[in-house]
Amino acid sequence: MNPNEARLARNTALAVCALVVLRLAAAAWTPLTFDEAYYWMWSKSLAGGYYDHPPMVAIVIRLGTMIAGDTPFGVRLVSILLALPMSWAVYRTAEILFGGPRVAASAAILLNVTLMAAVGTLIVTPDSPLLVAASLLLYALAKVLESGRGAWWLAVGASAGAALLSKYTALFFGPAILIWLAAVPKLRRWYLSPWLYLGGLVAAGLFAPVILWNADHQWVSFIKQMGRARIEDFRPTYIAELIPTQFAFATPLVFILGVMGLYALSRRRDGAMAARVLINTMFWTIVVYFTWHALHARVEANWFAPVYPAFAVAAAVAAIQVQWAPREQRTIDFCRRWAAPTGVVLFALLIVQANTGMLSGYRRDATVRSVGVGWPELAGEIEAARVRSGAACVLAPDYGTTGWLAFYLPKGTCVAQQGQRIRWVNMSEPSPAQLSGKLLYVHEVDQAMPASVRDNFAHVETVAEARRMRGPLIVETYVLELLEGAKGEVFDRSPPPELQ
Repeated sequence: MNPNEARLARNTALAVCALVVLRLAAAAWTPLTFDEAYYWMWSKSLAGGYYDHPPMVAIVIRLGTMIAGDTPFGVRLVSILLALPMSWAVYRTAEILFGGPRVAASAAILLNVTLMAAVGTLIVTPDSPLLVAASLLLYALAKVLESGRGAWWLAVGASAGAALLSKYTALFFGPAILIWLAAVPKLRRWYLSPWLYLGGLVAAGLFAPVILWNADHQWVSFIKQMGRARIEDFRPTYIAELIPTQFAFATPLVFILGVMGLYALSRRRDGAMAARVLINTMFWTIVVYFTWHALHARVEANWFAPVYPAFAVAAAVAAIQVQWAPREQRTIDFCRRWAAPTGVVLFALLIVQANTGMLSGYRRDATVRSVGVGWPELAGEIEAARVRSGAACVLAPDYGTTGWLAFYLPKGTCVAQQGQRIRWVNMSEPSPAQLSGKLLYVHEVDQAMPASVRDNFAHVETVAEARRMRGPLIVETYVLELLEGAKGEVFDRSPPPELQ
């Protein structure tokens, strides 16, 4: 590596580290989302699987809280730090496939300034470790191509297994890899090699705990997630949401570069055939499925996380490698110059808005319900009401409120969701003594207590109302109801819809 290349690599590493530090600061400031609080509860009872997802998100949170405690910073710490190996993997992938440190540096930076990576590693969901595993998988495949050594298929299998432990979307990597091998004549020899199948066994071995957990729980997680593919009615209006949401999540300038890069690769404007096909198959296999899925159901923007490593490499190819016509080159130059500053500014504005609401004039926005701003204060009011009323346990109707209550109430407080018990099968239940005494039921004011709950207690009394605030905005008003004299089972143990 010559001095200029070494300087570029060093500057890229410093830039990535600076972005990671920015996310760590945001993590310490921003209260948990309700999903993060839910996954934090998972992390207290690690298992081979859960109702919604495989266990990797719980493992990531557990590692972080072991280091930094049960704080928003601790919950998010390891997820944010995983951006370092993610960035290295994307850097090396671009360098191997398209031959140069400039395209490698660009790919690493462009991935990190997308909101998908910046917010996706800050807010800990299954997409966080999936994004990292997808980057490592792409790198391992690039090494298979570069080295021709079969042993790299074991790394492919390990990365795919880690992806499968993160989210079931990783199942699409299998077809993508097989399509890549079939489409490139010189790679078809791997179909006859035992290394390919040994890699598959590594992936299956890592995924085995999830299979075993599902086998013990009537395959409920598989049924829940894979049942999404079933078409019950066509609603093609969801298609219209795909491009605008990805335009935002990629950030506009990176999105433009990525689209132009994919176009250039499809027109054979740069790179060897095997490299071009690898990027396209790792991108389009998942995108085509979710486009089809959008014909009958909404596709959440974060579901596209596993295609972003390949998309960032394509964006870097457009920015660095391809020779464009003058008009197109002006667009490329503008996007390349301003993509990183724009991404950083958008991330900072999003964090400020989520925490304060000031950019919308303290009116409601898309972040207001999911980010737990105001919950520390709200939890103080709920705890005071619990102590005054003598309630032994706090109940909630949904998993989000349950997670927030468990995280923000004093450590050791009895908290449980009254229904959907399948979500908590890995965790210890409150003792009979706790459930036989007074209970405090916390629900939003516009969501009435179900009659099945109200009728199951001899005495129901509203003891307080409490508001969650973001600045002057009332986000939600909660009703706190005291329940006494249970006539039967406190929990609703009805099977989930998937098993009915």
